[in-house]
Amino acid sequence: MLGSRGKVLVAMSGGVDSSVTAALLQEQGYDVVGVFMRLGSPGETFDELEPYDDVDASLACDPAKIRIGKQGCCSINDAADARLVAAKLGIPFYVCNFKKDFGRIIDYFVGEYNAGRTPNPCVRCNDWLKFGKLHDYARQIDAEFVASGHYARIEAIGHGRDGLALKRGVDRDKDQSYVLFGAPQERLGEMMLPVGGYEKREIRAIAERLDLPVFDKPDSQEICFVPDNDYAGLVRRRSPDDVQPGRIVDTSGKVLGEHEGHQHFTIGQRRGVGVALGYPIYVVHKDPEANTITVGERDELKSAGCRARETNWFVPPETVSDWTPCTLKIRYNAEPVPGRVRRTGDDELEAEFEEPQFAVAPGQAVVCYDGDLVLGGGWITEAR
Repeated sequence: MLGSRGKVLVAMSGGVDSSVTAALLQEQGYDVVGVFMRLGSPGETFDELEPYDDVDASLACDPAKIRIGKQGCCSINDAADARLVAAKLGIPFYVCNFKKDFGRIIDYFVGEYNAGRTPNPCVRCNDWLKFGKLHDYARQIDAEFVASGHYARIEAIGHGRDGLALKRGVDRDKDQSYVLFGAPQERLGEMMLPVGGYEKREIRAIAERLDLPVFDKPDSQEICFVPDNDYAGLVRRRSPDDVQPGRIVDTSGKVLGEHEGHQHFTIGQRRGVGVALGYPIYVVHKDPEANTITVGERDELKSAGCRARETNWFVPPETVSDWTPCTLKIRYNAEPVPGRVRRTGDDELEAEFEEPQFAVAPGQAVVCYDGDLVLGGGWITEAR
């Protein structure tokens, strides 16, 4: 009987992955409820909808009243697409107003850039909203599970904490286990990731078979709250006093030029540095206190390892108290590389790479794997 397997809240972003997530769970007999997360992107209003906080999380979505931003995973088109898919599947569809909570993510993003680090807001969004606040909302509507369209898997294993493990997605090109590393281990039993066992092409084929209107929709590539990918522009608007001109120096300290604010640069950046030395140069260091950018050659970006804090483990922490062989992923679009990891404190880890890695950036996450299994990870504080 439909719904006999329990109620599932599906975070529907309007993309093909979350749409097929809802469809697969419905086919499996779950009582599916679709939710679109109102985050407060540029140009978004939703003025006609009552605030989430005022109506105890029971917001019916009127598609005629949806007006939000222009890009990313929470745009006006995405909201309309999510509504169309929900109507096609015949499932309830609601809007959750997380605008206030999403402001915390934007503040984090701005704060990290001002501190000279390179943030990853998508990981924070998953930790704080999709598998944080959204679980609170799920409990209010008596949903047992929260599902999303991430390419990762949750599977029962014979060991580990609570017998559940987070694993890489079957489609290696789309694997998103990296951005889920911060999900609390105790949440795994409440999380569903149905598309993680499929290749992307299979997901599109399922969407086409079910005549879902998003079967050929391109994947979102942008951060939803950063218009035109102008990160520094956002930081300047949110904290104008913190973005100031400073010096560009080489590794000996020689002044080579001036920049408009260290927030315009990331570790490893080559294009747009603003000075020419007759050979390729890269941003190798940022000093937010002195407001300087240090440039150098590519070899000066190599790191033997890194340290990280705010760790989260999916295996008993004591099993990684000594050096543990693993593979290490230092940014979302990088492949895991061989190395080893050890826990150096209640909330710290140290990682070493078999071969030096390029542009290890503080502010990004380092995630540790044993084959497909996610051991855990943390936020990089320094490269070594």
